[in-house]
Amino acid sequence: MVRNCEIVGWGTSLPERTVRFEDETRYRIEDDVSHLDMLTEACERALAHAGVDADQIDLVLGASAAGIQPIPCTAALVLERLTLTGHAAAFDVNSTCTSFITALDVASRYLDAGDHETILVFAGDVGTRFLNPEQRESFELFSDAGAAVVLRRSADSDRGVIASAQRTWPAYAHDTEIRGGLSRSPAQTYGTGDPADYLFDMNGRRALLGMMRVLPEFFESFHRASGVSYDDVALWVPHQASAALGPMLDRLGIPVERRIDEVREFGNMVSSSVPFMLARALESGRVGAGDTVILCGTAAGLTANVLALRL
Repeated sequence: MVRNCEIVGWGTSLPERTVRFEDETRYRIEDDVSHLDMLTEACERALAHAGVDADQIDLVLGASAAGIQPIPCTAALVLERLTLTGHAAAFDVNSTCTSFITALDVASRYLDAGDHETILVFAGDVGTRFLNPEQRESFELFSDAGAAVVLRRSADSDRGVIASAQRTWPAYAHDTEIRGGLSRSPAQTYGTGDPADYLFDMNGRRALLGMMRVLPEFFESFHRASGVSYDDVALWVPHQASAALGPMLDRLGIPVERRIDEVREFGNMVSSSVPFMLARALESGRVGAGDTVILCGTAAGLTANVLALRL
């Protein structure tokens, strides 16, 4: 049964500053722009595109992998930028790189149940401010960006989330992490602690091997349980994790002409990767009303998400 919802607006925020690593482009936030600035810009563009005033929002879901500050939640800080009135609730959903997929899943359940009419979901990270220059693999991989969508219940009951699945394999929990900043390494211990705890740390080889082990069965199980066949899907929108994306999609049997792989052009945009690419596909007309798209990816944890959405 379809969980009824519809994307009525979308917006993105991409830094103008770029850096090149050989023939690959990465986007790096300007020094005088904050993470909050970037997220707010994407949200304002999504609201304007939808023709929705901020005071009409019932719920704001933040889906950033690393927030602005520990308390309050990032969603509350973005809502403060958008309006000081209104009636919206605001909270964060975090499954790191696939947080947007998790948040969209949550939003669809609220809308389908009739609890809310209009939901703003945003994602975005300034991952480059956490990178360790000595880890070339990750330092040359990540980009900064923000993306947001406005969701509403649709008059067409066939539009919405067809099926979704999420799973975590905790044996790989420490393959990608930032250890410092919260209760494990609080501010009081920064001076005597390990500075590397406050930078992104990735065992890329182990993370890739873990992903290759678990994803084929996870996808097979999803398609079998949901009844969504490959032929039903107009476009796969995967998290742009790394250069290994193409070979992984090949292994899953996903056709080249019906998938997005723009790691070379944009890099890994962390939580904004999936919604940013989805917005580009919607903006260009590559997909539209009636099409089924699959949003998918892996994240730290090791977590995997897949969600089939009929636009």
